[in-house]
Amino acid sequence: MTKQGLKSFFLFALYISLSTISSFAEQQFREAAQFYNSPDCPVLGGQHDQHDVESMCSDEAVHVAMTLDAVYLRGSMAAILSILQHSTCPENVVFHFVTAQGGASSLRATVAASFPYLKFQVYPFDPAPVTRLISTSIRSALDCPLNYARSYLADLLPTCVRKVVYLDSDLVLVDDIAALAATPLGGAVLAAPEYCNANFTAYFTPTFWSNPVLSLAFADRKACYFNTGVMVIDLDRWRTGDYTRKIEEWMELQKRMRIYELGSLPPFLLVFAGKIAPVDHRWNQHGLGGDNFRGLCRDLHPGRVSLLHWSGKGKPWARLDASRPCPLDALWAPYDLLKPPFSFDS
Repeated sequence: MTKQGLKSFFLFALYISLSTISSFAEQQFREAAQFYNSPDCPVLGGQHDQHDVESMCSDEAVHVAMTLDAVYLRGSMAAILSILQHSTCPENVVFHFVTAQGGASSLRATVAASFPYLKFQVYPFDPAPVTRLISTSIRSALDCPLNYARSYLADLLPTCVRKVVYLDSDLVLVDDIAALAATPLGGAVLAAPEYCNANFTAYFTPTFWSNPVLSLAFADRKACYFNTGVMVIDLDRWRTGDYTRKIEEWMELQKRMRIYELGSLPPFLLVFAGKIAPVDHRWNQHGLGGDNFRGLCRDLHPGRVSLLHWSGKGKPWARLDASRPCPLDALWAPYDLLKPPFSFDS
């Protein structure tokens, strides 16, 4: 690792340690209600054992992967609650949380205190391999190594987990996640809502498009933008195709010549755009956090809504705390488990 890479790694480790201590000192969460399966739900092995290996590996379970960190913990807790509340078989949802190494035990305890019945595992993420590959982007929050953990799920999760729904922390579901998890992949490695009306060329620099070799990267496919905050991933196919390495190869090129500006998204587009299975847009009403600079209020896209996603700079909890909420932030508020400060000692 270069001196710059070592410096970035140690600064990240220090940031995680300090932010974890600060956030846990400031944030306490109430216990959520328990939700039960409907009579028609399949029974998983070890139904009442949170850490039972059989249920952790069951193909009957809905496997959900998320990252957990102190900065976005409030959003993650709301997302978990929304998933359980709207699930027909909430006891069959198994969570796989990827965390920074320094805060894993505290985050585990926080989740268990609010969701004592939840089936989940925590996987500490070593940032060293990806830190050396990260290039600065247009927003510093996008440069956090944990933001790249979605590229390493196939390595982090047990090989018995064959398919997973990956979700960002700044969203809530208002529909049954089992319907999203059941998306037919049809031989594709992943599925996500595609947005073919978006200006796809804007996700890459003029250096990329002017290069006669690189500009052919999408020549054999109809490449469309998709948001990596909501994906259904076939982990078996990912492992077989060694897609983590393919993403890393584009990140290595980015270190040599700047071909994009936007964090972990462009490498996914370079590898998968035009090759994914489609998902209805209702499963990612994204952009509610505005753009990456000002985070202004936005309206919903036309059509049905199954998932609300505050991608962008503006987060609903921050805007609510600042008494400057956007109208749609009121849809996030009912899932907020944060205790108000005056109740901490009660």
